Parts: sequence; C-alpha cells; structure tokens
Amino acid sequence: MRDLFKNFKCRKIVLAIADFFIVCIAALIANFILSFMGRDIDEMKLVISIAVSAICCTGGLLITGAYSKLWRYFNKKDYLSCIYGSVVGIVVAASIVYIIDSSFYPLYTLLHMVFLITGVSLFRFLFKSTFITLVKPKKFKGKRTMVIGGGQACKTILNEIYNAQNSPYAGDKQVTVFDPVCIIDDDKDKIGSDIGGVEIVGTTAEISRFVKEKRIEQILFAIPSCLEDERKRILDICADTGVSVKVVPFIGNLVFDENNKTIIHQIRDIKVEDLLGRDPITFDNADIKRFIGGKVCMVTGGGGSIGSELVRQISKYSPRQVIIVDIYENNAYDIEQELKMEYGDDLDLVTLIASVRDYFRMNQIFETYKPDVVFHAAAHKHVPLMEVSPMEAIKNNIIGTFNVATLAQFHDAEKFVMISTDKAVNPTNVMGASKRCCEMIVQYLAQQHEGRTEFVTTRFGNVLGSNGSVIPLFKKQIEQGRAVTVTHPDIIRYFMTIPEAVNLVMEAAAIANGGEIFVLDMGKPVKIVTLAENLIRMYGKEPYKDIEIKFTGLRPGEKIKEELLMNEEGLQKTSNKLIFIGKQIEIDELTFPFRLNLLRNAALENNEKSAVDALHEMVPTFTTPEAFNSKELKKESLEKEVASA
Repeated sequence: MRDLFKNFKCRKIVLAIADFFIVCIAALIANFILSFMGRDIDEMKLVISIAVSAICCTGGLLITGAYSKLWRYFNKKDYLSCIYGSVVGIVVAASIVYIIDSSFYPLYTLLHMVFLITGVSLFRFLFKSTFITLVKPKKFKGKRTMVIGGGQACKTILNEIYNAQNSPYAGDKQVTVFDPVCIIDDDKDKIGSDIGGVEIVGTTAEISRFVKEKRIEQILFAIPSCLEDERKRILDICADTGVSVKVVPFIGNLVFDENNKTIIHQIRDIKVEDLLGRDPITFDNADIKRFIGGKVCMVTGGGGSIGSELVRQISKYSPRQVIIVDIYENNAYDIEQELKMEYGDDLDLVTLIASVRDYFRMNQIFETYKPDVVFHAAAHKHVPLMEVSPMEAIKNNIIGTFNVATLAQFHDAEKFVMISTDKAVNPTNVMGASKRCCEMIVQYLAQQHEGRTEFVTTRFGNVLGSNGSVIPLFKKQIEQGRAVTVTHPDIIRYFMTIPEAVNLVMEAAAIANGGEIFVLDMGKPVKIVTLAENLIRMYGKEPYKDIEIKFTGLRPGEKIKEELLMNEEGLQKTSNKLIFIGKQIEIDELTFPFRLNLLRNAALENNEKSAVDALHEMVPTFTTPEAFNSKELKKESLEKEVASA
C-alpha cells in the first residue's frame, strides 16, 4: 500500500476525489428515488452508509487497478476495472453497515451500485471526450506526418504512436516525432475512411498535392512488402516533394527482441538502396552453410568493407576457424573485437597482420593454418590514387593475388575466391587493369588443373557505403551544408549493397566448379547526379537551391560508364536467376607467365613507364579514358538525337 500511495500522483488524486463525490451523489440519488416509495433510509444511517461506502469504493477502485491504468484513455476492457471496483466497494460497505447496526437495505444497495458504476464510468468517458481533446494539441509537437499505405503496418504504427503519446511518461523521442495528419492509399474504396482517426485522403498520384495542402513535414512509407518497382515509383514521387522520408523495413527484416519490441522503433531514414530499382538479391543459405560449416576460412583484406562483412557472414555458418589477414591493424582490430563480443569462445578467430605482397609471410600463414577456403579481398581500389602510384596497384593487387592464389594451390586449399570489380572490364585506369590482370591470373591457374584447388572470380559494381564510396561523401557534404561534388553530369554506375556483394562471393564459392567468373545482374545502372539529387531530397532539401551540385570533371582514369562484361564474354545462367557465369577468355599459357614476370620486375624497380607499358601488354583491353569516354559520349549523343527525331 505504501508503494501504491508513493506513486499516487496528482492526477490520480483528482480522480479519486471525483470518485469519492460520485459515491456520495449516487447514494443520495438512490435514497431520493426510494423516498417516493416510502422506503428511504433514516438520515443518520444514510450518513453512516455514505461515509463507509465512499471509503470502501475508493479502496475497491484502487485495488482493482482503476487508478493504475492510463485513465485518460480507457478502452472498453479498462472500464471493467471500474465495475469490479464499484461492486467490491458497495458489497464491503453494505457488510460493514450491517455489522455496525444490523441493518441491510438490498434495494438501496442495488440502486447505489447501479448509479455508482454509471457515474464512475461516465465521468471517465466525458473526461476522455472533452478534456483530452482540448489539451492534446497543446501538448504534442511532433512533425506533421503523411503515412503512405493504409494496411496493417499503418494500423500498428498509429496504435504505437498513440499509446506512446498518451503515456504519462511520453518521453519516447522516436515516437513523438510523428504527428499523423493524413494517409495515402491506392485503394480508392478506402478514400474518405479513416484509420485510428487519421483520414485516408487520396492516392499516391496525389502525394505532392496533399503535402502542400496539409503542410506535411515528413513522409512515412508504411508498405513494407511493396514490390520493388512500385516502391521505387512511390519513393521517387516522395523525393520530388522535398520532404524528408522515413520507411518501415521489409517485413522479413523486422526484428522483435529486447532491443526492438515494436515496429516504430525500427522505422529508419530512407536509404539510397531503396531507389536502386530492383529487388534485394536473395541467396541459398543452405548451400553456403554446407560449404562453410566445419571449414578453415581465410579472408585477406579482412578488415575492409567487403572483407569485414565476409568475416561476419562466414562466422554465422559454424566454420572450424576464421582467419583475418590485413595489413591495416586498426580495421583488423575493430572486426576482431566485434566478433569476440558477438561469439566469445564459440568462434575460433585468428587475426594476423600481414601483407599479401610478402610471399614468405603468406606462405608461413598457409603452412600454419592450412585454410580450406581463401577469400581474397585485399586490394588497392581507389582509381585516382592508383593513377598517381601505379606501381602500388601492381604490387598489391597483381603480385599480392599471384602470391595468395599460388600458395592456395600449393597448400591444397579447397577453393580460392577472387573478388573483382566491373572496372576490370575494358579498363581505362591502372586500378581496373590491375584487377583484370588478377582475373587473368586466377583463370590461368584454373586452366593448369594442378592440385585440387578450384579457382573462382566474382565481379560486381560499386558497393554502397563502402570505405571511399560516393554515398558517404555525399552524405557528409549535405550534412555540412556544402556543395555536392559530381565529376560529370552523364556519369553512370552499377550499385549493390555490401551484404549483396558478400552473399554473391559466398554463393559463388559454394556453387563454383572452378574457372568461372560470376557476374551479378545489378539491374539498371544509376546516374550519379540522379543519386545525388535524390539523396539531397531525402534530407528534405531541394537540389541546386538549398544544396548546390558542382561538376568537377572526370578524375584521372575515370570512365563515364562502367560495364560488367567484355565483348568476348557471354553469359550462362546459374541456379540463382540473378547470378550469371561469364564465359572466360582463354589465357595464352606460353606468353602469360613471361609477361607477368616482366610486369612484376618493372613494378619492383618502381619504373612507372615500364610498369604501365607492361600492364598494357598484359591486358589488351586496357585503353585510355579519353578514347573510351569520347566514344561513349558520341554514342549517347547519337541515341538522344534518334530518340528525339
């Protein structure tokens, strides 16, 4: 009881006082009605009855929880606590009065109970209908929100918003940012109806109009299972409004645990991948589990964007041991600590600082740990930096790949998985040419059919959110109010997410037979300037007005458009409809080792001209960016002329 009264706040005291008076008034009304029948109670006994009833009924309502509920927002079920408390209080009071003077008045007791239940319930109903309606707008200061989608997700979200706002402890910032004003739904039969008091006003085609009419400050996309094409269409409309957009994740990605108990806490800002125009890539995890389970898996470059995600994903499939190899100790340390916190002693994890350039150090690692599967993610990847220091790209990418791949073959690793890039296709820069040379090394070793190692290459486009990618740069520029820098208005790139890239690598490793290049169907390429414009709109700002977009010119070695296949390559389907095998170009086994040796020697001597010339000899498709870009721009200009004719 002490704890109950300790938490008996002012608003509850007011309600208890009101109930006290209702008990008294109900008794007087009951006695007044009985007076017409000549069966009214003696004045002194009535006073005793009222006093006892007031105390007992207030106590009964307290015990049954009538004061512990969110009393300003009682629902039908909550009114039962009022009924139970009133009945308990009247019965106990009648019993006490009977003990005091041996008097019992059944009709009076019944009428008193009926009027009391009616009064207590009616008071709460009227309080809810009037007082709360008046004070709510003054109390709530959330952003005016348009909800897109009038389905179950919308209903659940609105319930969560209202429950949190109505709580006496409404301090949940995640919830109080929402003030639902209207709902948009493409089911025209729903227009004019409401969900939780919020009206469905129109269809998605009318989003822009209602954003202006309703003075909307943010949009909540609440169709988690929407098909991707439709999703992109709607989000494009939202982006054009200049209002910030938040989305409810895909139903399959919702997590309900101690940290995420509700949908509303998993609502997130819109991500660029929401606008890529294709479904998230799905993979056969059963194949991957069979392949990884019980194996010793080594990841070179294990601290990088792709490498660290590879290590995370591998760790989920019960490997015998995971070996992280990286030259950058900070990244390696970060992923090591993350996995130790996640798995503790359940994961046999080894973190080694080493360079793939160092053949003898890498040989030592292979001899000690005998990896079954090698994922080779270590590489220099920044195009402009490698144009300035081409020997470093050759040493790290080409010589490093040769070291790790030949050691994997020598030590009988089961599979070697090379991670490549679309920049290796018809390269116009040293980085891309070095990665094409890496592909050729893997293909050359696969053609030898020596040992049991199966060699496979995975090739994909730009990875969203990776270290050094364009998206983090754009976000930083927008958040600092600076101009967003784009190299060229016509530059185009393929994009995928880090989990997709990593899943592709692991799926390829699982289904590979050796010698393949796996290529992902990445949907339509995206214009970088369009990506920048949409990202600016996602921040609720207008491109070229609130945030300027500056075109800085193509960087050294940069292509206007990336490709996934060379002209000589064809595609073969796999069990996954979005993963294809590129037909490998046969490597000349007589000249390849000789040219590779010349390239290696030139790089080790830091002879830049000889190294780049040797790289051109190694990669016949290596051309200048000027020649490639000029050809592509002319082709695009011709296509526009034909389209407008």
